[in-house]
Amino acid sequence: MTDSTLTGQPAALQPPPLPQPNWALFLDIDGTLLDIAETPDRVQVPARLLDDLQTAEKKLSGALALVSGRPISEIDKLFEPLKLAASGQHGSEWRPVPGAASQSVSEAPLPAGLHAAAARLGNLHPGIVVERKTHALAVHYRNAPDFGSEIGGRLAEAMSGYDGLMLLHGKAVWEIKDAQQSKGTAVGLFMRQPAFADRVAVFIGDDRTDEDGFHAVEERGGLAIPVGQLALKRGRGPAFATPAQVRKWLSDFAMHDETAA
Repeated sequence: MTDSTLTGQPAALQPPPLPQPNWALFLDIDGTLLDIAETPDRVQVPARLLDDLQTAEKKLSGALALVSGRPISEIDKLFEPLKLAASGQHGSEWRPVPGAASQSVSEAPLPAGLHAAAARLGNLHPGIVVERKTHALAVHYRNAPDFGSEIGGRLAEAMSGYDGLMLLHGKAVWEIKDAQQSKGTAVGLFMRQPAFADRVAVFIGDDRTDEDGFHAVEERGGLAIPVGQLALKRGRGPAFATPAQVRKWLSDFAMHDETAA
């Protein structure tokens, strides 16, 4: 038999129990709920997932939020017609309750000079995809892997004249964001809301940026649940091998009859 840890694939992992009534559940999107696609605009959202998220949110009495690097406007397009509680752009914006208007957390938008520098990187190779956001930007190089180091170096150089920003390296992507905001600060904001307060915080994510969320829930005595390669890196506790397993877990929770013996 092949040892999956040697091939770079997650070995058999122990999934967590189904969500408990007192959980506050935070879910990353790309690589966690949804399979990674060649470009961000090509991800697929299974119709069943929409129903399961809506049911899970109700069963948790509203204590469920999507926490992503994507803007909330993009989150809403992906999961239409759902408008769940959400945090976007790595904590720079949030929507505290479902259906409400999103609110900016960061004080100022990302400087135009950085957007211009990122746009120039898009000219290096047709496989490079630049995402412009109000408080962040992302440069994806999944289809141009040889340019990863150059992109990171050029973005770091472009940032040298600006304060209060952070450069992050994720799965075939470099991102610039507000250094004061993160998925961890987003958890903190939600946990002060009535629907989330006094619950066990649980964060599920798959990438470097999700580790901020992990730290935030663990500091509160909650549970961090990694997905895929991040599970191998952490090497402890319950985990999921793939987004498909996360979706199946949510579906099982949505269908679970808590009154059954």
